[in-house]
Amino acid sequence: MTMKGIAGRQTHGSQTGTVLNVIDNTGAKTIAIITVPRYHGTSRRYPKASVGDIVIASVKKGTPEMRRQVVYAVIVRQRRPFRRADGVMISFEDNAAVITTEEGETKGTDIKGPVAREAAERWPRIAATASTII
Repeated sequence: MTMKGIAGRQTHGSQTGTVLNVIDNTGAKTIAIITVPRYHGTSRRYPKASVGDIVIASVKKGTPEMRRQVVYAVIVRQRRPFRRADGVMISFEDNAAVITTEEGETKGTDIKGPVAREAAERWPRIAATASTII
């Protein structure tokens, strides 16, 4: 699995327990973060994630087949403002994610709404499926 890093340190906007809207057509509506793979923090600190990070989450609302499933998802929008390399501060209206496989392949065929450039650069399948990249 090859992933590109994001320049600089990203401001984390989500942690364990954060509820995210799902913006693809997999049947899930909301998910809650369980953990963040490859997060190396301090002892007893909640794992945190930001735009472009992959997380393991539980489906809270959605179709009966999707509910209560444990899925991988990539965060594509966050409310917490984060700084880009060119100095611009970016924030979105909601926290949103796209359900993927462990390798980052999107499970849905359509993504509704804008996707942050950081997530699109890091995950090529999300960039190909997204309608709007900001």
